[in-house]
Amino acid sequence: MAKISIYTDGSSKGNPGNGGFGVILLSGGHRKDIAQGFRLTTNNRMELMSVIVGLEVIKSPNQEVTIYSDSKYVVDSVNKGWVFGWQKKNFKGKKNVDLWQRFLLIYPKHQVKFVWVKGHANNKYNEACDRLAFNVADESNLAIDSAYEALQKG
Repeated sequence: MAKISIYTDGSSKGNPGNGGFGVILLSGGHRKDIAQGFRLTTNNRMELMSVIVGLEVIKSPNQEVTIYSDSKYVVDSVNKGWVFGWQKKNFKGKKNVDLWQRFLLIYPKHQVKFVWVKGHANNKYNEACDRLAFNVADESNLAIDSAYEALQKG
């Protein structure tokens, strides 16, 4: 069983604004890049979405996965156990509930470790994810972050 490294990043041009995420999966000698842009979202949503999508594309269960992220929001929420406390309290008063619930469905399917990396510090794969996220946010055919937009309409 090969170990899997997932590098992630999210971007938002305006917060909220158009945004995107970038993911790079590395395992053995293989690399897979994934990116998607959204017309209205936030940076934190894109940071979390990148982690979720990275985990969701892994085909076999119970893989040993290390996620590298420059998002303190995501890394601390998991490493410090905050998200599990939020879940017990039904996410009362928390943002991005839809994404955290989606994360909690995929997270237990693998052996996941989170590592925080400093953003914009010449980490090759973090920088590549940043470019992926930033570039897709400028595309003309952006996806709709339905849950976020529904909340904005109130």
